Parts: sequence; C-alpha cells; structure tokens
Amino acid sequence: MKLFKKISSIGATVGLLVLPLASRAALDSSLGLVNGNVASATGLGSQDVRQTIGKIINVALSLLGIIVLVIIIYGGFLWMTAGGNDEKVGEAKKWIFGGIIGLVIILSAYAIASFVISNLVTATTGS
Repeated sequence: MKLFKKISSIGATVGLLVLPLASRAALDSSLGLVNGNVASATGLGSQDVRQTIGKIINVALSLLGIIVLVIIIYGGFLWMTAGGNDEKVGEAKKWIFGGIIGLVIILSAYAIASFVISNLVTATTGS
C-alpha cells in the first residue's frame, strides 16, 4: 500500500508540473511549433502537443492498470494458498480490495484526463 501511495503521489506531481508547461508550449507560437520548424530541425514529430500528452497519459494509465491486475492476482493467490487461515485470508482480502480501489482511481483518472484533453482540443482549435 505504501508503494501505491508513492506511485500515485509521484504521478500527480509529475502531472501537475508537466501539463501546464506543455499547454504553455502548445500555445506559444514563438517556439515554432505551429509551422513545424522545430520538428523538422530536430527530427521530432510535428504532431500536436496535446495529442502527444494524451498518448502519454494513456500509456501511463495502461501501465498502472497492469500493476492493479498484478495486485489483484497476487491477492487471489494469497487467498487460494491461505489454507483456511483467517489471518492470511484477511490479508488477501486487503490486497484485492486495494487493487479494486486502485482500479476505480485509474478509471476515474482516465475519464477526467479524456474529458479535459478533448475539451482543451475543442476550445483551442474550435472544432
């Protein structure tokens, strides 16, 4: 559980630090992102920054989903190997319950991120 708290606080910190900078860079036409000069000079893609951020968020949430799946499977393994020991069954239930809570948090984060990014793209491009 401590590891999950550390991962979630690191993710929140990175998100709060990176998103404002990326949105500022996307809106700043002096950086050359609008006409693709930076992309051609550096060999980077000319895709919109907001779409790139959306893809990064999707990958991060997918990795967190895999971690939740492993936690739930581990809890199930603990439960199956408990042998009727109430203490081990209780620990297994805690792992499974923690995994389910993590899954709810990840799905909520995905819904919020999807809503914010789609509305950001709509507000800035007008389409």
